[in-house]
Amino acid sequence: MLVEDILSRDPLYVEDSTFLTKARQLIRDNHVRGLPVVSNKGHVRGIVTTQDMLRVTSTKSNVTVAGFTVQVPLVTGQMEMLEAARLMLKEKSPLLPVVESMENPVLKGVVTLLDVFKHIDLAKIPDKQIGEIMSTKVVVAKPDDPLTKVWDKMVEEDFTGLPVVRDDKPIGMITRFDILKRGWARISKESDTRPVDSTHMHVEKLMSTPLYSLEPEASLTKAIELMLKHEVGRISVVNEGKLVGIVDRDDLIKSYLG
Repeated sequence: MLVEDILSRDPLYVEDSTFLTKARQLIRDNHVRGLPVVSNKGHVRGIVTTQDMLRVTSTKSNVTVAGFTVQVPLVTGQMEMLEAARLMLKEKSPLLPVVESMENPVLKGVVTLLDVFKHIDLAKIPDKQIGEIMSTKVVVAKPDDPLTKVWDKMVEEDFTGLPVVRDDKPIGMITRFDILKRGWARISKESDTRPVDSTHMHVEKLMSTPLYSLEPEASLTKAIELMLKHEVGRISVVNEGKLVGIVDRDDLIKSYLG
C-alpha cells in the first residue's frame, strides 16, 4: 500500500507567518497532533506540533510559528506506507507532509501514524502478547497532582499521555489534548507567573475516562482492535487490577514492522 492510498488530502496547515495562538487553536479545535508549515509560496517548511505548543511560555500575541517549526522529511504519494511509518518512528514525528515532488515541494496532504495504524493488516500481526512489548517503567500521575506538575513532565519528557493511578490502580488517562482543549497552553516552569487557578487545578478534573485496559496475556491483535474501536492512542496493562505497563500506538506499529 502506498502513501497515496492513505494520506489525508487538503489538510489543515499554517504559513510560517501565522501567529502561534492561531496554530494552537487549530490544533486544539481539530484534535490533531501537528500541522504542516508552508511558506507564502506554498512550499513546505516543516511542521509544528502539540509538543511545540506545550513549550510556549510567552503570552504575546505576535509570536509566529516560524520560530517553532520543526524540519521533517518530506514524502511523496509513491512512497510505501510502511516506509513512511519507519520514517515517522525514526524522526519521532506524528506526521509527515506529503508533497507533489521533491523538486516541487507543494503540500499535497499529510500522512500520520494513525493513518498507518488504521490500515494495518490484522492477518499479519505477530503472534505475541502485549506483555512482551509493553513499557514497564511507566511514568504516572496521581488524581490530586496539580496540572502544572503533569504539564512539566510532558514538556520535559515529551509524553503525549500519562495514566492516572490511585493505590497502584489506573483510573484514567491525562493527555496533551485534555490540557490543550481546556486552554492551558502557557503553563510552564519557565513562566514567570502561572495562572492562579492552574496551581489548584488537579489532574482528576481533566483526565479522560473510562480507561481502557488489557492483561499482559492479551494479543497484539486484541490491543489494536481495542484502540481502533475506542479511538485511543494508548492502553494500560493491568494484572489483578494493578498497573504493570502501558502499550501505545507506536509500540504496536514497531512490532508490526518487525
